[in-house]
Amino acid sequence: QVQLVESGGGLVQAGGSLRLSCAASGRTFSSRAMGWFRQAPGKEREFVATISWSGENTYYADSVKGRFTISRDNAKNTVYLQMNSLKPEDTAVYYCATSGRTSYSRYKDNYDYWGQGTQVTVSS
Repeated sequence: QVQLVESGGGLVQAGGSLRLSCAASGRTFSSRAMGWFRQAPGKEREFVATISWSGENTYYADSVKGRFTISRDNAKNTVYLQMNSLKPEDTAVYYCATSGRTSYSRYKDNYDYWGQGTQVTVSS
């Protein structure tokens, strides 16, 4: 069993930055790929970023590439999402998730545990 708790969301002006954190419980964190997804009102949950178990490999959605950075600290059982140059269209509830795989994935079906989400609101 893995539990995930996100934090760091909030209200920010366009062009600003936020750093999301996702703290995981369980001894298998370091062997699992992690991902960030987001869901805006009335829209489906979409992929944002993913990182392999070691942190060596990352992959981003085109919409956030060059602005967001995913990282992890396996000693702290935590994954991060640094979000820079935020835009109003980044407004959503952001979820972290963990996969039973070691390699990263952009597909929701590959993730078996999810956090409760944290709201990010970007004002214009």
